[in-house]
Amino acid sequence: MSVQHPGILAVAVVAILALIGGYVWLQRRRARTLAGTGLTTGRPRRDALRRHLPQAMFLTAAGLLLISVAQPQATLPVAHAAGTVVLAFDVSNSMKATDVAPSRLAAAKAAATEFVASQPGSVSFGVVAFDQGALTTQQVSEDHDATTAAIKRLQVNGGTSLGQAILASLTVIAGKPVTLPNQDSGQPEPDLGYFGNATIVLLSDGEDTGGPDAVAAAGLAAKAGVRIETVGVGTVEGATVEVGGYQVATSLNEDLLTQIAQATAGSYHRADNAQTLHDVYQSLDLRLTTERKPVELTGAAAGIAVLLLTIGGILMTTWFGRIL
Repeated sequence: MSVQHPGILAVAVVAILALIGGYVWLQRRRARTLAGTGLTTGRPRRDALRRHLPQAMFLTAAGLLLISVAQPQATLPVAHAAGTVVLAFDVSNSMKATDVAPSRLAAAKAAATEFVASQPGSVSFGVVAFDQGALTTQQVSEDHDATTAAIKRLQVNGGTSLGQAILASLTVIAGKPVTLPNQDSGQPEPDLGYFGNATIVLLSDGEDTGGPDAVAAAGLAAKAGVRIETVGVGTVEGATVEVGGYQVATSLNEDLLTQIAQATAGSYHRADNAQTLHDVYQSLDLRLTTERKPVELTGAAAGIAVLLLTIGGILMTTWFGRIL
């Protein structure tokens, strides 16, 4: 523990000792006065406790108030949201569907924008847009305004590859290209390092129209300590979208999104309308980290002092019918 104003603390300590000394002197003087009159000074232990307890509370409260002026502080572990969050948006043609108004992608973008704005500066964001391939549209940054601008630029196009989305997100987190190994050739899995404070938020309707294997890609994420939270945007009943002059039916594939999340100890969240999508963002379990920071204790000391003064006053009024 330390104080921001050591000089004031020294004065406070002297004042506290003076208060205690003054109280002891008054009690001894009172005892001598009673002895001089021939009156007994012996009292039962209970009466002595009742006589001194309120005053002890007042003295302690006065000491705490004096110490609080010196602004004491302690270095404590403080939990706060921190780390890296990569928002991976499905921008395939199926995200034009309007079963989530005004459209799946528009609702996802609006909720994501609010989510970014609500996070502290200690959370860094990256943005990945994916269809049949994947494109990093915002590198990891603490600039939340740049992240919001990147989200607003997203447009629908092409098919869907959830595997590419995960690999592109891992590339952003690891800072180097990440690909799935060729199992047939015996190629070893890449060593990405460990990123226990990173989370991928994968927003999609879950319709996977191309490789690589999304669950295998999620396995790479799990080994790197990266958790994937999947958000299913759309309804199970689905909707119809026009692609190249054709009407194509599209519906939410929850099974695949659930498998991806579970592979990394993450969670799947269904968002079948704009409000639930907003609620999903607010309930996302971001990584918490602890950091030792100096915490000022002035408020705590003053609060305890006020409590002691209140209790002491109640005891004095109850026992003696007066405060002093």
